[in-house]
Amino acid sequence: MTAVRPILEDDLQAYVDGELDAGRRAEVEAYLEGQPDVARRVAEFVAHRAELQAAFGPIAHETVPVELSVARLIADRRKASAYPGWASMAAAVAMLVVGAGAGWYGRGAFEPRLVGVVALAQEASASFATYASDHSRPVEVEAGDSEGLLSWISNRLKRPVTVPDLTSSGYRFMGGRIVATTHGPAAMLMYDDDRGSRLVMLMRPMREQFVPMSDQSADGVAGFAWAQNSMGYSLTGDIAPSVLHPIANEARRQADKI
Repeated sequence: MTAVRPILEDDLQAYVDGELDAGRRAEVEAYLEGQPDVARRVAEFVAHRAELQAAFGPIAHETVPVELSVARLIADRRKASAYPGWASMAAAVAMLVVGAGAGWYGRGAFEPRLVGVVALAQEASASFATYASDHSRPVEVEAGDSEGLLSWISNRLKRPVTVPDLTSSGYRFMGGRIVATTHGPAAMLMYDDDRGSRLVMLMRPMREQFVPMSDQSADGVAGFAWAQNSMGYSLTGDIAPSVLHPIANEARRQADKI
C-alpha cells in the first residue's frame, strides 16, 4: 500500500488556490479533518482569497484613466526633465499620481465584507436566532411535504439538494424555507430532538468549490461551515461544539452523495 505523502504548506496553498488534483485534494481534506486549527486557518485563507477576487476582479477589467497610464507618466517625466529646475518637482508629482493610481485600484477593497464560509456561518447564525425560537411557524414548509420543499429549494438555488437524515443523532427533520442573504437566496432546514433542542442548516451556492469544515462557533452558539461541489453548508445549534461537530460531519457525508 502506497504511503500518503506528508501534507506540506505548498499543498495547503495549492488547495486554497484550487490547483490540486482530486486525489491529492482528498488527502489534504482528510488531513484537515484531524487538524482543526489548520482547517480554520485554511478556511480563513479561502475567505481572504474570495474577498480579494470580489474586490479586485471587476476593477481589473476597467480601463485605466489616461492620466494614470504608464506611457503618460513617462512622457510627463521626460518633459519635466528638460527643465532642470522642475526635475525634483516632477518626480514628486509622479509619485503622487502613482499613489493616486494605487488608490484608484484599491478603492472599496477595505470595506468590511464577509465572504465564503465565514459569511455563510454568520447568515446561518442569523437564521437560527430568528427562527429557532419561533414556536408558531418556524418553517414555511413542514417535513410532511418534503418533496414539495425540495422542489422549491432546487428551483430557487438552481441546484439539486437533499435533506440530510440526522435521526441517528437524535434529531428529526421539521421542514424548511427559503431565506434571503446578501449573497442571494439560501435554503434553511430545521431539526429538533425530544428535548426541544433545535438545529438550523443553511445552504446556498458558493463561488468556492471545496472548503474544509471549520468551527465557526460564536456568541455561545455552535456552528460548523464548509463547502463541497460549489455548495456551502453551515449547521448551527445551541449545543456544545463537541456535540455538534460529529452531527455536522454526518450531514457533510450525506451531502457529498448529491
